[in-house]
Amino acid sequence: MGFFDRFRSRAEEAPLPGLAALLEARGLPSDLPGLAALAPGFEAHRRAEERESWVEAVAELQRQGLPLPEPWIDAQDHVLPELVPAWRAEREGRWSRAFIDGLSQRILVGDRVMPTAWLTLWDQSADDVLDLALDHLRHRSEGGFERLPSGTYRSPWRDGFDAARLLLPEVWCGLFKDQHPFLAIPSADTLLAVPQILLPKLMDEVGRVMQAGGPLIQLAVMERIDDKLMTARLQDPHPMSSPQRELKHLDLMEALRNQERDLDPSLGRPAAIALLKTNQGKPLTVATWMAGAPVLLPEADLIAFSTENGEALGIYARQTLPRIHELKGEAVTIWGPRRVRYEGFPTAEQLSRLERFASAEQMKVLQTPAGARPAPAAPAPRPVPGGGQFSTQGVPSLPRHLQSAGLGVQDKD
Repeated sequence: MGFFDRFRSRAEEAPLPGLAALLEARGLPSDLPGLAALAPGFEAHRRAEERESWVEAVAELQRQGLPLPEPWIDAQDHVLPELVPAWRAEREGRWSRAFIDGLSQRILVGDRVMPTAWLTLWDQSADDVLDLALDHLRHRSEGGFERLPSGTYRSPWRDGFDAARLLLPEVWCGLFKDQHPFLAIPSADTLLAVPQILLPKLMDEVGRVMQAGGPLIQLAVMERIDDKLMTARLQDPHPMSSPQRELKHLDLMEALRNQERDLDPSLGRPAAIALLKTNQGKPLTVATWMAGAPVLLPEADLIAFSTENGEALGIYARQTLPRIHELKGEAVTIWGPRRVRYEGFPTAEQLSRLERFASAEQMKVLQTPAGARPAPAAPAPRPVPGGGQFSTQGVPSLPRHLQSAGLGVQDKD
């Protein structure tokens, strides 16, 4: 009887939903470009929920204005990995996975970034596709690094995937025997490596790539300790700690500049972001809060306050802002670096509660173009070009203090 019971239960099962019906239920035509070539993958699913998920992936691509992929049997030969800034991966919304702080890995299929929905249509896992992409890159990574006159080692391929080879430690980890390497990927065509003693030269090369123009990936340098790759944590009194901090700030400022384009204007005014240096050479980010409209404030080191007509009121430490308990901030929902929206504007009494970094007079000096500045009456922080209200020039290749810098003791933490 058990055999006939199973037979009867199968006969009573509802028929599997067809592709046309599922598309129609979602308001989609059945003649979408590329759908016919993918249809055998739909038919191979023998469970109703799998078919629903498959068609929902098609619908998701249509909502995003993205094309259907070619069948996996054709696409699998054209997958390669790429590394991009984490903010860019979040902004563009394709499949991505965190690599290290500030960097995400993605998958390219030909010249297109792979959306997550393609995995469903291919019936492939992200791990399997990524492994195949890495294999493809590994096969095209023959050849040795080029040694520059500075002693820096530079990748030789120049195929747009040099930076992505950071994902293949076997390509670069043996460059320096018994020394862990410091690395940088300022652009997609550039992978740089040095031993610790040549860390200043590595930062020089990063500066040259930055000055050459073109899309940047990450300026801050990385290090590999044992089997772990991370952003280099160069702490004071290491003489390269300030240059590394400056490069990290420039990465943040690039993210904020791009984020500003996507902010809803009705929320308020994005705070301009710039870079300052103390007299001791420590770089600090500063955001400008101007009266007259709600402000969208990033997590900068300092806040420069000014009236609605631009009159300087002074620069203060952002971390002391909670002392003005009357001003309540609200987090802005957007990709990338965190911003907080504030309405209103601090009074003179409220500003006096904050830790002051520069007076109103010193702030005026910083806002004056370098060639037009009188000699300051009192020592003041000096600006570093890099954008925002406090800058009048482009970012230099690297600041002078970085050139010919020696090395101190590296903080292993």
